[in-house]
Amino acid sequence: MTEEKEEQPDDQQEAEKETEGVRLHMVTWNVATADPPADVASLLHLNSPKTADLYVIGLQEVYSGPLRFVSDMIFDDPWSQLFISTLAPRGYVKGNKGGVSVRLSFYGHMLCFLNCHLAAHMNYASERVEEFEYIMETQTFDCKKAPRIVDHRLVFWFGDLNFRIQDHGMHFIRSCINNQTYDLLWSRDQLTMLKKKEPLLQDFEEGPLDFQPSYKFDLNSDTYDSSAKKRKPAWTDRILWRVRPKSPPPEEQNVLKERKHNEEEEHPLQVRLNLYTSKMEYSVSDHKPVIGVFTLELSREQQTPLVSLRPEGDWSADIDCLALYCPLQPFPSSSWDWIGLYKVGFGGVSDYITYAWVKDNEAAFNGELMQVFVSKEEIPVRGGDCVLCYYSNNLRSIIGVSEPFKVQESKVAVAEGLFPERISRLDEMTRNQEF
Repeated sequence: MTEEKEEQPDDQQEAEKETEGVRLHMVTWNVATADPPADVASLLHLNSPKTADLYVIGLQEVYSGPLRFVSDMIFDDPWSQLFISTLAPRGYVKGNKGGVSVRLSFYGHMLCFLNCHLAAHMNYASERVEEFEYIMETQTFDCKKAPRIVDHRLVFWFGDLNFRIQDHGMHFIRSCINNQTYDLLWSRDQLTMLKKKEPLLQDFEEGPLDFQPSYKFDLNSDTYDSSAKKRKPAWTDRILWRVRPKSPPPEEQNVLKERKHNEEEEHPLQVRLNLYTSKMEYSVSDHKPVIGVFTLELSREQQTPLVSLRPEGDWSADIDCLALYCPLQPFPSSSWDWIGLYKVGFGGVSDYITYAWVKDNEAAFNGELMQVFVSKEEIPVRGGDCVLCYYSNNLRSIIGVSEPFKVQESKVAVAEGLFPERISRLDEMTRNQEF
């Protein structure tokens, strides 16, 4: 499968009025400790006329030797830097990193992304299932709405799952690949076989394996393993998903069951797979990356942002500046919440130029505007296009973003020639850039 199929149902005009199509682009890649390639535009479909609303990228075997580990504690690893630097200028913001799983509330729908690297080798299929079941049982979240992975409305399970093609010999497998008769191999794919008898696996869906197996290749080539071991090609790298099964109407009083049932009835969620394939042009690893492009058909449970905020008056390094904010919906506010000043096109939460703590420990949800002052000493003297963001410590995320606005160049600094002495973080970031 090399081209994305366009699906336009004929009789969904009424449904489209109530639901929204969110485009999700997922990548899984075992990078085998290699350094990243120079360009990932093709991997992310950056030149496609259809832009993604959300990217989820799961990597396995990112090199973490002692020197690299120390540097990665201070800076992002080279792979993260590559993806962030590629996506940030296009308006995407890096989310929190997770070693195994990441969960988020998306317009009120609880989503979970589970990135796994399971046991290797042909004979360990049962051990791979046991590892997956253990992760599903033991991974918990500090969230009343979805404390376990299975409680989420939608779960994506992806990564180097390491399932192999058994029973068939090397010659037959390679012949099927060369002739693109991949369907002749599906019945002996271990994951496909195990889904027929493992209840937990049966809840997960997957697109057809109508593409070249992503493992194992000679480095820097499209040639399957030519070493003395001659490992058989396999679809080790996979992307599956699970929509939480619909709950029957609760027969007895159970608040959690009733809430789930009402959520499913009032706010349906459907997953449509647009593209599932391996990307053969990337050869830095013995695995090829695998991508899945999805459309999430959903109705927003939450229509209003949690916080609105905006700058008040002119902003420049000549005067103390004022930001106004107003909580629009209840959320667990904290005295550790803050409002940050960011360059337009920032890549992640930590890219703030400066920040100021919010006014109160307890946010009032009565429409009252509150204000925060930012010292002129923290404002970039060169100015630039910026946004204000409200960061919630309890939610561990940005929950409000202002419209872009212009920070004016400091007239005092220009008049007195103070630029070399007063270079803020934004000035350092943009010394060689034009806004």
